[in-house]
Amino acid sequence: MKIRRELWFGLTFMALIVIGAATVLLSAETITNGHLGLLMLSLVVVAIMLGFPTAFTLMGMGMLFTFMAYDRDWHRTLDLMVQSAYKTMANDVLIAVPLFVFMGYLVERANLIESLFKSLHLALARLPGALAVATLVTCTIFATATGIVGAVVTLMGLLALPAMLRGGYSVPLAAGAITAGGCLGILIPPSVLLIVYGATAGVSVVQLYAGAFFPGVMLAGLYILYVILIAKLKPQWAPPLSAADRVVPLPPMSQRLASSPTAHALVGLLKGRRNAEVPFSHVLRQLAIVALPAIVFALLAGFSYRAVTTVEAEARYDIEEIGAARGSSSSGASSGGLAEPPAEGGLQEPPSEGGLQEPPSDGGLQEPPSGEAASPPPAASDASTLAPPPGAQPSAATSVAPAAAAAAEAPTYRAAPTWWIATFAVFGAITALFYLFLSFARLEIFKMLLASFFPLMLLILSVLGSIVLGLATPTEAAAMGALGGMLLAAAYRRLNLAVLKESVFLTAKTSAMVCWLFVGSAIFSAAFALLGGQALVEEWVLSMNLTKVQFLVLSQVIIFLLGWPLEWTEIIVIFMPIFIPLLDNFGVDPLFFGLLVALNLQTAFLSPPVAMAAFYLKGVSPPHVTLNQIFLGMLPFMGIQVLAIVLLYIWPQIGLWLPQLLYK
Repeated sequence: MKIRRELWFGLTFMALIVIGAATVLLSAETITNGHLGLLMLSLVVVAIMLGFPTAFTLMGMGMLFTFMAYDRDWHRTLDLMVQSAYKTMANDVLIAVPLFVFMGYLVERANLIESLFKSLHLALARLPGALAVATLVTCTIFATATGIVGAVVTLMGLLALPAMLRGGYSVPLAAGAITAGGCLGILIPPSVLLIVYGATAGVSVVQLYAGAFFPGVMLAGLYILYVILIAKLKPQWAPPLSAADRVVPLPPMSQRLASSPTAHALVGLLKGRRNAEVPFSHVLRQLAIVALPAIVFALLAGFSYRAVTTVEAEARYDIEEIGAARGSSSSGASSGGLAEPPAEGGLQEPPSEGGLQEPPSDGGLQEPPSGEAASPPPAASDASTLAPPPGAQPSAATSVAPAAAAAAEAPTYRAAPTWWIATFAVFGAITALFYLFLSFARLEIFKMLLASFFPLMLLILSVLGSIVLGLATPTEAAAMGALGGMLLAAAYRRLNLAVLKESVFLTAKTSAMVCWLFVGSAIFSAAFALLGGQALVEEWVLSMNLTKVQFLVLSQVIIFLLGWPLEWTEIIVIFMPIFIPLLDNFGVDPLFFGLLVALNLQTAFLSPPVAMAAFYLKGVSPPHVTLNQIFLGMLPFMGIQVLAIVLLYIWPQIGLWLPQLLYK
């Protein structure tokens, strides 16, 4: 019987794990509980590779080895299981998972991807490799809106792969663009991976979302740049679109207005002889669509200009800070406040003769002498005792006036910052170019984008913006996103009872998987810590005397290798609890480490033999497209992912600038 190469790889990997575990156990002088923890970790990886369910494998192994760690005490073992399950149920962060998943399934069933791909490939027709670039942009937007890798790769395999093959594209390039673009949904927020990592590592999901935005955009940009370069250097791999493929059919009303599809739309829409047979209402609707970019630009510029140039007046109070007057009085100006009493007058030590004295030694208590005790102190002997402290009178009278004058003179306007001027200068130039080259054909493409691209972008930006700007928690934003997904599906007349039922069922299935993974991970991590496995790993890593760079390289190489046989969920819930406690020893920010891991785990969907994206695509591709061609097409994109990790490490502000700006 001939064994497939993928099976050989899996068996070899499992054999290496078993041999390594046996070597560690046999080389140890005495087998401790820590060695049993490493044995448990090895058995979990082997069982998962054999096909056992991840969550129940973690729970089963965790319960078995917890029973051994607790000296075969079933009561404490069962208590740990109940506490781990309750801890997962009480984790508020996980509430966002079913809501984001529900939003993704509803957006997927709104059937926007076909019109989105068509409008984008027409809009980008002049770029080299236009179909592959449109595929990557479509995958990025749709994967961000849904976060479901399998759905995006499958739909784009049905839609974009036949179009690219008809256009003469190379099979590996077309397959690599689809698989790599579809996997961006686990990196660009709102991402379930970041929620799972945040709940596992104790990192704020809001900061993870803010930090992952620019690395995700950078990775998508590197993909697009690679495709454009390949199309330039190897035009036979990505031929340009033919003239027939670039034709945009005009509706009948627009044909009456335009002498040709390349005629200027703004001029043609103005009332004149050519549009005498066109209803005026149609012309007004087209003019309203044409005016949308200018209206949006004016609104954004106006509101943002007011926000960046308005200075909020500081609240001033008449209460003086304690100690403020002391500094001014010491400099020579008596400004009021509390002062030392004068040296003469006021409270003084009683005179040595008279007043209170020790009773006479030859008798008990006696009446005080009538002459000295009965005489009251002179009322007006020292006028300074009743006088106010120096400088006390002018302070109350003059403290309010300068404060009011300063508040009145405080500036309420400042000049617009340079970044605002540069940003809106670029936006203004883009808007001007839009109107300068607006033909009737481009107007139709713009209308197609309005119906497909902009609704998705509005949904994504509203969800992300409310989270990043602190307007809503991830859970609240996920609920609004789910509502937006329902409204989007209803707007495109795709929302019915069957779609809603299927979306709810798939959401419950996915959410249950994530929650059971967390329960299994909690039991496994507790057993690993009880056995001393974590302490053994930490001792081994620290004994290597690694620098920060060496530790990061080692950890990322391990995660990269684990991405071959395991999926990202297994890597997060099994191995992150082992890596996270080590970060403090090397001074690594858990937020930055999470961004590196999220970039690295892109390879978990692309690296053979367990490259799920390849199998998703193979299931819907034509028979002549082989798995080897798909794997070959994914390899350059895996290299780009490694390059993105290196860039993020060299310039960590790519991921940390936005969280530090918003939450410092």
